[in-house]
Amino acid sequence: HLVESGGALVQAGGSLRLSCSVTGNSVEHYAIGWFRQAPGKEREWVSCISAKTAIPDRTEEKDAVKGRFTISRNKATNPVYLQMNDLRAGDAGVYSCTGGRRPAPDLCVLGGGYWGQGTQVTVSS
Repeated sequence: HLVESGGALVQAGGSLRLSCSVTGNSVEHYAIGWFRQAPGKEREWVSCISAKTAIPDRTEEKDAVKGRFTISRNKATNPVYLQMNDLRAGDAGVYSCTGGRRPAPDLCVLGGGYWGQGTQVTVSS
């Protein structure tokens, strides 16, 4: 079960932190990823992080967000975060998290078997 939060209306150049709460059985084995979908566009991956049990930790970020977005998790707690800085109009959309028992790079390409409902990010210019 995945539940996103943190979406909001923000001015261009501003920051938001999205949170994905992950609950269920064996979730420590699930890589978690963030995808987004803008109106009229296909869903695209943004960033992914390896499972809690993965060694070593691994993260993936789409080129368009590198240096601005950071995915993270505290292994002692539940949520996976997406810190988004210097937001641009092109970052707007519904952000959804996904989880699956696969390596982070594969999750970014394929998505996972579980998806949240999404949270809306709106960027005003």
